[in-house]
Amino acid sequence: MPADRPVALDEYPVHQAPLSMKHHVSGDRNAYDRCIFHVFDHAGRAVLILGLGVYPNAGVIDAYATLRLGDDLLAVRASDALTDDRMNLSVGPLSITVDVPLKKLTLRCAPDPADPHGLSYDITWTAEFPAVWEPHHVQRRGDRLMLEGRRFVQAGNVTGTVRARGEEFTLTPGEWTGTRDRSWGVRPIPGEDGGRAAEEMRPEGFHWLWIPVRFEDRFLMVIAQEDADGHRTLNEAVQVFPEGSGRHDVQLGWPHTEISYRSGTRHPERAVVHLADPSRKPLELGVEVLNSSPLAVGAGYPPAADWQHGTWQGRGWTDRRTYDLSDPAAHPMAAFGVTDHSARFTLDGRTGFGIFEHGSFGRHDPSGFADHSSVAP
Repeated sequence: MPADRPVALDEYPVHQAPLSMKHHVSGDRNAYDRCIFHVFDHAGRAVLILGLGVYPNAGVIDAYATLRLGDDLLAVRASDALTDDRMNLSVGPLSITVDVPLKKLTLRCAPDPADPHGLSYDITWTAEFPAVWEPHHVQRRGDRLMLEGRRFVQAGNVTGTVRARGEEFTLTPGEWTGTRDRSWGVRPIPGEDGGRAAEEMRPEGFHWLWIPVRFEDRFLMVIAQEDADGHRTLNEAVQVFPEGSGRHDVQLGWPHTEISYRSGTRHPERAVVHLADPSRKPLELGVEVLNSSPLAVGAGYPPAADWQHGTWQGRGWTDRRTYDLSDPAAHPMAAFGVTDHSARFTLDGRTGFGIFEHGSFGRHDPSGFADHSSVAP
């Protein structure tokens, strides 16, 4: 075992506990620190989702990228042993460089020498709005803490190129949008050893909406998490304006959502989110889904069967594959995970673009779903 010595970050006055920055303040094996980016065109042709995560008590760093084109989902995943260099946000062919904190980042996926038609990209992500905190997120199952996360969300523009299947997409502001989310805390990693947690049944119902929307002059964030009976356990609706605009963040009340699902599924096609400004003036956020990418396919979110975040895959693991999404029966668990939909939004005469992230599992009384097998008529 190498000697336990200070790391480069210990030079800076950033400590929150009497520990080296190489050690997490919590001994919970599920401690994590990660990010997700959404990059998508306004015509609904392409949805690129990518992220990177660090799991300090599992000793793992991993990253992923998925690109939805037509019925194909191209995926790149990489995992390795976590090192002491926490400023190095790269693993395998995937990397994120923080050029200017909270302002500018570079996202890269190196091409596969063995497959010139595989996924690669070189993207500059530039913030157009200040980062905004999301509500402190806590979930318990029985007496056990399952999730506690601190998160911020941000919207901006993207430039650069994405290459796949012999095509090259040039990313230009006005035609493409980028959103991102940073989170850290405790979140379940597969491989829990059971105990009392294994006795707890899955929730009777869970309903989730996470909606970052970029308009030309404002950024809108809506979050709603509900139990089976519709009880709201997480709530946010806020408008954020560019720095220097002289305008302050504005809360938009308690969002209520009407979702039109594709018949025989819980796949949203359209929605209206009912909001209200501080004067109680009703506002309607209209949603038109353009393209969809299930996070349980390729991106490593549960209940993915082939790979999930934080799991040890061995040193230097890289995996590239293409999933066919034309047959939903080929990915039966995708419907029990969250799906990210690129969408066109309207609000008070404005048109914007963003992500309509949605997950609905089990019973949800406000939607008329009675159990895990219920779908829209």
